[in-house]
Amino acid sequence: MGKYKLVFEESVAKDLRDSPKRDVALILNCFDALSEDPRPPDRERLSGQERYRVRRGAYRIIYEIEDGVPMIVVVKVERGRDVGLNSDRTQYC
Repeated sequence: MGKYKLVFEESVAKDLRDSPKRDVALILNCFDALSEDPRPPDRERLSGQERYRVRRGAYRIIYEIEDGVPMIVVVKVERGRDVGLNSDRTQYC
């Protein structure tokens, strides 16, 4: 599988602006992993949409996959409210 190009919605910069640098580094590593494999085993498809979600620590990354162009559009990065509830889950990134 080839590497997918990453494209970010303008709101993603705002989503990350107030996040601690340590968390931003983890999220950036996840972006890199998604560019290699946009369909990791722990992804969840959002109901009624062509979007996916992966969890990375306390954050959720919402993205779309464009296979025809090999491109991933990162739509949103949001902090989860229920941090720690699924801490035993295996995370891809």
